[in-house]
Amino acid sequence: MHKIIVEKPYHFVAPHPGRFWPRLIALLLPLYLRRWHGVVQVDFRGLEHLRASVSSGHGILLTPNHCRPCDPMVLGLLARAAGQPFFVMASRHLFEQHPLQTWLLRRAGAFSVYREGLDRDALRAAVDILRNASRPLVLFPEGVITRTNDRLNPLMDGMAFIAHSAAKQRADRGQVVIHPVAMRYLFEGNLEAALTPTVEELERRLSWRPKHQLTLHERLAKVGVALLGLKEVEYFGEVRPGPVAERIQRLIDRLLVPLEAQWVKGQGDGDVVARVKRLRTAMVPDLANGDLSEDERVRRWAQLEEVYLAQQLSFYPPDYIEGAPAHERLLETAERFEEDLTDHARVYSPIRAVVTVGPALPVSPARERGVADPLVEQVRASLDKLLSVPREALL
Repeated sequence: MHKIIVEKPYHFVAPHPGRFWPRLIALLLPLYLRRWHGVVQVDFRGLEHLRASVSSGHGILLTPNHCRPCDPMVLGLLARAAGQPFFVMASRHLFEQHPLQTWLLRRAGAFSVYREGLDRDALRAAVDILRNASRPLVLFPEGVITRTNDRLNPLMDGMAFIAHSAAKQRADRGQVVIHPVAMRYLFEGNLEAALTPTVEELERRLSWRPKHQLTLHERLAKVGVALLGLKEVEYFGEVRPGPVAERIQRLIDRLLVPLEAQWVKGQGDGDVVARVKRLRTAMVPDLANGDLSEDERVRRWAQLEEVYLAQQLSFYPPDYIEGAPAHERLLETAERFEEDLTDHARVYSPIRAVVTVGPALPVSPARERGVADPLVEQVRASLDKLLSVPREALL
């Protein structure tokens, strides 16, 4: 389980307003991306859309998909190409790792958001950035890293609230616009050579002999079924029958429904990420404030691990490697298996990133309450369109 929950009170970390450090850090990003993420090239498309909004003085919100941990660094190169540094809203746990990391994040333009509660400081900072049109603001509307670089998870509606609030406050000064940004990563090496050591390690963890007689695709699918079966035995006492999609959903509900009954009065509507956020919002504050007995603290962490597992299960689309999957889908599946088992995924190279900026979506100051915000659907439709470009067209 990644350390995304911090067991101490939250304090907002504001972004550094200077422009010197973002530009200096951007010069180092190509080396960092190559060394730590295997990204050897970044191509940009639709850059003219972003440049036009910058030239017009709009308040700009960038809403990229979030498929890999290196997405913010790739966006740093987009900022350099656009000639305008960005501010970025980032999860508070990233600011709790090491003082040097906090220092670098702030100077790169990042500011913290507390996802386990209502963070008025972060919301105020985001609205102020858009209202003042000081720099483009990056907000990842999926809220999580998915490792599915051609599919989109449900979007959170917080980005629409921020955009409307800023547009209302900026109405007498100019416009607020949203630019959806699609990030696709193309693996351009020898997939068999790159993934075979990973797959063999996964098979050894299952106490299997390496399945050299199977294709890489078949071996990954077999590992996935085995890992699902192990979790079913842990929580149901047996491997359950049925299609994989149904089995995953049953296991997710087995994990979340009892916790929802205890913590949120049985409220279980929405997608899995929304359900997980609701539970964490109820469970984490007492833990962070240090108000629990040791027994309750241990119990709470065990429950949070189950919540984390449910969310991770939801990131395995059952049909993602069916048929003749693209190399990237096999790579992402292997990465997720390895990461979920060890909290670490090895670096694969060479990877080329293709970043496509969509046309501006004007934001209305008005927001109709009590109904689904059409702005969220607009952003989603635009991102879906950008992500659906065939792989061949990106080569």
